[in-house]
Amino acid sequence: MVLTFDPFREFDRLAGQMLGGGNSIAMPMDLYRSGDHFVLHCDLAGIDPGSVDVGVDGRVLTIRAERSPRTDEDVQWVRRERATGTFERRLTLGDGLDLDRIDATWQDGVLTLTIPVAEAAKPRRIAINTGSRPADDRALESA
Repeated sequence: MVLTFDPFREFDRLAGQMLGGGNSIAMPMDLYRSGDHFVLHCDLAGIDPGSVDVGVDGRVLTIRAERSPRTDEDVQWVRRERATGTFERRLTLGDGLDLDRIDATWQDGVLTLTIPVAEAAKPRRIAINTGSRPADDRALESA
C-alpha cells in the first residue's frame, strides 16, 4: 500500500471553514509544491508589511495582518469593497515539514512563505545488497 505524503491534510477542511467566515476573501492564497519545499502566496494588497505577523504554534501556521481604514475626513465613498481590520488565516501543517526553516518574504503586497520538506520525509533510494546474505550478517559470523 502506498500513501501519498500530504503535509496539508487538513487544509481543505480549514479552507472550507474559513471561506464560510468571510475573512479569507481578504487574504486569498495559492499553495503549491516545488521540489523539496511548499510555497504559499498570500495577497495582502494595501496592508502595511509591518502589521503582518506570521507564527507557528505546534503544527498550526498563523498569518495575521491588519488593513487600516482611510481616515481622510473629506472623502465621500462611492463604493467601498476592500475590507479593513484584522485578518487571519490558520493552516494545520502535517508531519514531514521543517517548521524551523520557514522563510517569509514580501514583495508588491504579496507575502510568500517557503516551507521546506524535512529531510526525513524526502524520497530516498534504498541500497540493495547483492549476494546470499546481507554484509552485516557475514561480519557478525567472522567476529
